[in-house]
Amino acid sequence: MKKEVGLLVMAYGTPYQKSDIEPYYTDIRRGRKPSEEELNDLISRYEAIGGLSPLAKITERQAHAICEALNDMQSEVTYKLYIGLKHIHPFIEDAISNMHRDGITEALTVVLAPHFSNFSIGSYDKRADKKAAEFGIQLRHVQHYYHQPKFIEYWTMRVNEILANIPQEEHDQTMLIVSAHSLPEKMIKESNDPYPKELENTAIALKEQSAIQNIAIGWQSEGNTGTPWLGPDVQDLTRDLYQEHQYKHFIYTPVGFVAEHLEVLYDNDYECKVVCDEVGAMYHRPPMPDTHPLFIGAIVDEISNLS
Repeated sequence: MKKEVGLLVMAYGTPYQKSDIEPYYTDIRRGRKPSEEELNDLISRYEAIGGLSPLAKITERQAHAICEALNDMQSEVTYKLYIGLKHIHPFIEDAISNMHRDGITEALTVVLAPHFSNFSIGSYDKRADKKAAEFGIQLRHVQHYYHQPKFIEYWTMRVNEILANIPQEEHDQTMLIVSAHSLPEKMIKESNDPYPKELENTAIALKEQSAIQNIAIGWQSEGNTGTPWLGPDVQDLTRDLYQEHQYKHFIYTPVGFVAEHLEVLYDNDYECKVVCDEVGAMYHRPPMPDTHPLFIGAIVDEISNLS
């Protein structure tokens, strides 16, 4: 019999139904219930994208695709899939408990986020390690995969597809904004966190490998904590770039995310488009990776490096 190894795919999570929104938001806020105004603001964002985020189903499809690809590429072990979420069931700890129930003694983990930060991927890994230690389960973690050739190839392909539909004479009036989820500035600086540099490296790779001429880095979806977060915000950046250069086209690649979900469907497709409409520029945003073979392949290639 082939050895059975766990595959823990971790993600942020999203409400499955409207009644999940308040407990989900409360978990994000570390147990502090949101005010009625804060809750209604979040509900209105979900309503603006159709009622709920499609993220739950996409995460499940991505996890199954990764597991299937790993099992198809080798014959030494069988990977058994577990999904663990940060802010809603099944929680990361639930997934580890299920591993123990199934007799799993070692597992690989990967977070559905390409760039490493101690405050994002690092926090997922710590939660998994803490629970795994209770059962003596050995974990090996994928820390990032933004640098994998297939990951860059995916986004290069998408940028070039959009450029192909923009008149050649307007390419020098086209700006690519590469973005990721913002994080608190103080935490990043105090820990010398690699997160901003990893996003910068992604932007450099896209500039080198795609046909884009102009590129800028922005941050999005910052939390409301009353303290500075990484910037510039993509909306402010769009306004500033337009005022300075009067770009006709803005292409948004939120490469720090991997699926069509609230932060992309609202923060990009609504908020950034509003800014583009205000200044009279065209808004472009390519499809997210979801389960595209290049994206799944990038994660599988990174996992293979651990084996």
